[in-house]
Amino acid sequence: MEYSLFCQSLYACSSSPVKKKLFLLGIMFLLWVYMLYSCVGYCSGMPSLVVDSYRGKDTESSVGKRTENSRVDLMSRLMPVKPQQQAWVDDVEADYDEPSVRTALSRDLLHNEIETDERTSDDWDGEMRGGEQQRSAAEPSAMSSFSNGSGSKKLPQAIIIGVKKGGTRALLEFLRVHPDIRAVGAEPHFFDRNYNNGLEWYRELMPKTLEGQITMEKTPSYFVTREAPARISAMSRDTKLIVVVRDPVTRAISDYTQTLSKKPDIPSFESLTFKNRSTGLIDTSWSAIQIGIYAKHLDNWLQYFPMGQILFVSGERLISDPAGELGRVQDFLGLKRIITDKHFYFNQTKGFPCLKKAEGSSKPHCLGKTKGRTHPNINPEVVQRLRDFYRPFNMKFYQMTGHNFGWD
Repeated sequence: MEYSLFCQSLYACSSSPVKKKLFLLGIMFLLWVYMLYSCVGYCSGMPSLVVDSYRGKDTESSVGKRTENSRVDLMSRLMPVKPQQQAWVDDVEADYDEPSVRTALSRDLLHNEIETDERTSDDWDGEMRGGEQQRSAAEPSAMSSFSNGSGSKKLPQAIIIGVKKGGTRALLEFLRVHPDIRAVGAEPHFFDRNYNNGLEWYRELMPKTLEGQITMEKTPSYFVTREAPARISAMSRDTKLIVVVRDPVTRAISDYTQTLSKKPDIPSFESLTFKNRSTGLIDTSWSAIQIGIYAKHLDNWLQYFPMGQILFVSGERLISDPAGELGRVQDFLGLKRIITDKHFYFNQTKGFPCLKKAEGSSKPHCLGKTKGRTHPNINPEVVQRLRDFYRPFNMKFYQMTGHNFGWD
């Protein structure tokens, strides 16, 4: 009876075309609502499935407990990953993965940053270490700096520490041609005059470098500053040191010439050289004389750095054979020999080599007019007395360095 009534009502609905269409639309609507309702359980679990699949955890959803692989398979079926989405997925995975699964490049960059901190942390006081930690949190990582091409500022791995009027400016300008060397243009004078400003102040002076590039600076007065070796060692015991040395007599005259150009009314070279002209006693308190006692200053540096970490560049050969000396420096720094004879030409007017193409320029470049000044005429007897004074110090310096510079 009930079945016949149902059939009759169904036939009545289907007999009218309008009612038939409404009936079919109603059935389709009910099916759509049912399918939507059935998907609610899966859809509500999607966010947790995504995050948990990256973190490597198992979660329970409305359909029961699933393993890690089944969740990944489910997501791959429901949400196919496009190339743009894959980059986002890789970034999220990198945030949760252990360091062992990072790329080799990021490992190297991070290692370099950590190694720098470890080398310095033993010698910095607590306040400096705290400042370093705050800087690390505030500044972008080396990896992000590398990716955007800007690099990061680092403390110098190599320093030209001396000597004044030895040829340090020429050496630095020549080295800046090398693509793997970034150097500060002005002399920072951090380890002699500005040490109280702190290492963070010093770091901010440095140019940004990429992985594989070396940060350098030059301040010739470091070599004769008694506190400088200990301070540089406290920053990093691995710092490579470069000293440009020159015949101490010629260097003293050049030093005097520079001072004379700024103060024309200073006493004569002869009067400044001697404490007592009649006895011929040399005044070693005059800085122009004192700087040239290389053995005395080197002895102070050897208390903090081994000889293998110090390279002595001949100021004379830097003029006569710049490519040869630059080759030694590049080897010392562990760099490929890129700077060669083709980078130099000899300027007859100035009397020293110049670059055919300077850093960031396609034009020849010589050092400024303050370099290559004409020396005043000095009494030959005074020059000879100075050579006699320096000879024993030179011999000791040759013995300490294992190299005869030929100044006698």
